[in-house]
Amino acid sequence: MLKKGLICVIAAVFLLNIMTISVLSAPANDEPVYDVETVADIMTNTNVFELQAKSFVLMDATTGQILLENRSNEKLPIASVTKVMSMLLVMEAIDSGKINMDDIVTASEYAAGMGGSQAYIEPGEQYSVKDALKAVATHSSNDVTVSLAELVAGSEQGFVVLMNERAKELGMENTNFLDCTGLTDEGHYSTAHDVAIMSRELIVNHPRILEFTSIWMDSFRNGEFELVNTNKLVHFYEGCDGLKTGFTRAAGHCLSATATRNNMRLVSVVLGEPDSNTRFAETRKLLDFGFANYESTQVNKKGEEVNEIEVKKALIPKTKALYSDDVKLLLARGEKAKVIREVRLKGSLTAPVSKGEKIGEVVYKIDEREIAKVDLVSDREIEKATFGKLFVTMLSSWFSVGRT
Repeated sequence: MLKKGLICVIAAVFLLNIMTISVLSAPANDEPVYDVETVADIMTNTNVFELQAKSFVLMDATTGQILLENRSNEKLPIASVTKVMSMLLVMEAIDSGKINMDDIVTASEYAAGMGGSQAYIEPGEQYSVKDALKAVATHSSNDVTVSLAELVAGSEQGFVVLMNERAKELGMENTNFLDCTGLTDEGHYSTAHDVAIMSRELIVNHPRILEFTSIWMDSFRNGEFELVNTNKLVHFYEGCDGLKTGFTRAAGHCLSATATRNNMRLVSVVLGEPDSNTRFAETRKLLDFGFANYESTQVNKKGEEVNEIEVKKALIPKTKALYSDDVKLLLARGEKAKVIREVRLKGSLTAPVSKGEKIGEVVYKIDEREIAKVDLVSDREIEKATFGKLFVTMLSSWFSVGRT
């Protein structure tokens, strides 16, 4: 009897060890695979209009124009794609001067206790904001993400308040954040459309983040911890330089990706994919569709002159109308020759006129369909004419004539 009991104890210990090893070696909340043959096979047998993703969006980053979408406003858990907003707030803090890349982050006990994907930081451990961003952007480290949130807002809870406020400012109407990592599934959600909005905001207005999201392999903790990008497309898809993967059992396999070719940058978002290879294959399918069927064309440049407008009751009788910004159009291939430019200038102006003041607009159309619009602004400041100013101007003119 004693012998049988001893055998049972030994067996139990053995099974416990096996289970412990399995747990320790199991994937965190996203450890993607990328099998080249499997991805190629999925792409071959996939219709871009019938993807397996629960929801998807393909967006042009420059204009924000949606090129393709399906159930894009369906509220879904997004897992670590949440970190797009976390990285956005960190980059805004950097670009505003609140923090800088060389600032030191000190890991709290709370941050060090995060589960899922992590860099296994210890309470009190210190590292730079720059190194922290590498760990977040490539390895999706939850513990490091929380430590950055604490640096920016004092606590993760305070940071989450900022996340939701920023989401509202961006017009993300179907998003609610409960943490900065995406570990929470219940009550923490977004949509493919909203994810595309925050992804576009991050890469267009804070392009320096692409220095981190495009890293394929690097290290953390002075080379002690290897970082391999969870977004395999930065290695396997031409032009891809971001952005963020995500996975939990509830969310499925998610990805917000961005790539650039031929002066056109696209953002692709897929949520709720059945497996990692399908996530990457369908993202490639979306990006291929965009690059094959659309082109980005710059038609006018900021500061180009359009025309002159008369200014009444002014010391200077005319002002030039200039483009207020560069004009890039996203066009379906073959549409460039169909674009019509309609200039709408004010008939006349009355002084005073400020430099940069809107004095008209240019509307771009295809088949009477408006596709873009840009303001025209005054190239100079024009003062209102008074008797005294007219007299001074006249005297100045006389003396000038006398000198010649």
